[in-house]
Amino acid sequence: MSALNDKLKGNWNMIKGSLKQKWANLTDDELLYEEGREDELLGRIQKKTGETRESLNRFIESLKFD
Repeated sequence: MSALNDKLKGNWNMIKGSLKQKWANLTDDELLYEEGREDELLGRIQKKTGETRESLNRFIESLKFD
């Protein structure tokens, strides 16, 4: 499992809030997290926002949760 997948799994509620702040047009259905289906989740976000996968990865990796 990649570091991004670990971060998604461990901090999803906080990441989801940050994504909704940055892209208010994302719906709860589009942000539905299912373990093992992280690529599908990122694909849905990418399709809705028009961002590249790399851009989304950088944004998520930049989030700090202490």
